[in-house]
Amino acid sequence: MFTTVLIANRGEIALRVARTCRELGLRVVAVYSTEDRDAAVVDLADEAVCIGPGPARASYLNMSAILEAARRTGADAVHPGYGFLSEVPDFAEACEACGITFVGPPAAVIERLGDKAAARAAMAAAGLPMLPGSDGPVQCPDLAAQVASRIGYPVIVKAVAGGGGRGMQVVREPADLVRQFREVKSAAQSLFGDDRLYLERYLPAARHVEVQILCDQYGNGVYLGLRDCSAQRRRQKIIEETPAPGLSPELARQMGEAALRGALATGYVGAGTFEFLVDHDGGFHFMEVNCRIQVEHPVTELTHGIDLVREQLLIAAGERLTLRQEDLAPRGAAMECRVNAEDPSRDFVPAPGRLAELRLPAGPFVRVDTDAYPGGRVSPAYDPLLAKVVVWAPDRPQALLRMRRALGEFHAAGPGLATNRDFLLAVLDHPQFIEGTHDTSLVAGITCGAARGLTEEASIG
Repeated sequence: MFTTVLIANRGEIALRVARTCRELGLRVVAVYSTEDRDAAVVDLADEAVCIGPGPARASYLNMSAILEAARRTGADAVHPGYGFLSEVPDFAEACEACGITFVGPPAAVIERLGDKAAARAAMAAAGLPMLPGSDGPVQCPDLAAQVASRIGYPVIVKAVAGGGGRGMQVVREPADLVRQFREVKSAAQSLFGDDRLYLERYLPAARHVEVQILCDQYGNGVYLGLRDCSAQRRRQKIIEETPAPGLSPELARQMGEAALRGALATGYVGAGTFEFLVDHDGGFHFMEVNCRIQVEHPVTELTHGIDLVREQLLIAAGERLTLRQEDLAPRGAAMECRVNAEDPSRDFVPAPGRLAELRLPAGPFVRVDTDAYPGGRVSPAYDPLLAKVVVWAPDRPQALLRMRRALGEFHAAGPGLATNRDFLLAVLDHPQFIEGTHDTSLVAGITCGAARGLTEEASIG
């Protein structure tokens, strides 16, 4: 077992990882930018190292600075969290070259599954159901037009290196294909340094459902239920829950087994998530693999009673997976809402600022993952995630009631600061969400004005 873990991340996930490391008796090294010198994880860590100025490219994406911090502090493992360098194969390979354990899949696996076209080919070979699409990257608009004509409109053009809802565009009419293909190609080069694209048939009304998996270095693996992530704004998840409402146990089993089959076929090691689209006929289609811990991992932890970060660390240390599929018995329902520092009344523009006031929800079966504190600051330099409010209950209706109550207790205020709390409450109150019949089109139909009106009735306190 390694002894010192450097957490190559910031915010709530850095604090989350640090706490599990402490429980395992591991020494914790935090890295921080000049923007984050007052971050909560800096105080909690055994040692903290400044790795550069505020912009992520000069700090949290600076591989050399992070590896030098590991060398200076004697860290023999690096946990990348999510985002930043968590799915960069060069970083995983550099850690390995320096004799540092990377808490995640091997670099070769990250590279293969991070290339969306290669991942699609690998999963098709493993027998996972796929949406009609291109066989590998499409180089030019003319070839894209041929593929689109074959699979039928609407199509979605995606960056091979894309992720997080970026680097994709839905094309609904043939007349728009050339222009939108070129726009995505340019954006992909700017965002990812890789302008390769591929095409898939687009499902305008589908559910986004994902499967959590854990695999060790010895070919053992399990899947830990399904999470529904269909409540999205501009393809960014805002509400996640487990179990996925309305899916039959048989369909859930098929999806779980398919995800695990795909993971084992590609030599996956660690925690990961297989993402699928589920159509209204109950068919499911592979979308992508996330080779890291997910933002929404707490809902799986609450229903399974398993610390996923702990499992990540033990697997990375070379231990065999002790969980067996037949022993996993999830209980109840869990739901997570992402409270962001953004202003719904101004088209969700980021609204960071000083937290002059902060009151977090509590009570039975309520968990809040955040590194925010009264007097702290939400930086404009990074993602506007302020807190993840997570609840558990014996069933979904009770979880929904508990989430409404918890969000009603959430209060954050300060100069320039705004949050999406009221918008989240509006989504929770939408009839389709209450019934569990919503899909990825739900949030787009809830306007800011409607959100304010609904929230006046829904808000508690």
